[in-house]
Amino acid sequence: MPTLIAIAEDNAVNRNTFLQKLALLEDYKLIFAAKDGAQCLEYLKGLPPNRLPKVIFMDLEMPNLGGIQTIQIAKALHPEIQFIVLTVFDDEEKIFEAIKAGATGYLLKHEPASVIKESLIDILENQGAPMSPAIARKTLLLLSKKSNYESEEVGEFPEIISHRENEVLQHIILGRDAKRISNELKISVETVRKHIAHIYSKLHVSSKAEVISLAHKNNWLKEL
Repeated sequence: MPTLIAIAEDNAVNRNTFLQKLALLEDYKLIFAAKDGAQCLEYLKGLPPNRLPKVIFMDLEMPNLGGIQTIQIAKALHPEIQFIVLTVFDDEEKIFEAIKAGATGYLLKHEPASVIKESLIDILENQGAPMSPAIARKTLLLLSKKSNYESEEVGEFPEIISHRENEVLQHIILGRDAKRISNELKISVETVRKHIAHIYSKLHVSSKAEVISLAHKNNWLKEL
């Protein structure tokens, strides 16, 4: 049975372009395409539990009801639904707000179908948090601005993280997906996913944003 997904995007051109990319993906079925947040919530309201999407791709800037508010409301009603924010990256502050609202992943709108598929696998199979590399770097910068942590002291790096997991962690912080990491480290994608799952478990985190935050707060980037 295909995995149900949905999108909320007010720009018709962007919406249709994204739908064309989704059409290239096997094992996924679009349950609805909303033109704004209000319509997205209406669609969700009219669906039975077994027809709710597993993942919703969400634009941030929409009329009637924006993406951040929509995520907040939908998460309160359906906490099991995962949200991947679609952004052109105009406003870094919006990324931070989306994180607080409950978004799981963050992708640039121009990402190809292959990256979209990898993001779905990351969320649904690895409990991960897909993030375009540019957004990962911006998130790290934003966390640096937000944090009051000014010390140059390096926090204790978990000894339970193996050398190979440490290598994978470097790439996670750079926002690279499993396929890119597998190419860089010359290991299989499945092995990368296992390492990511182990890293999340050992660090007691569930998202890429949390990994980046930990790395910044503890100055681990100097060790990686």
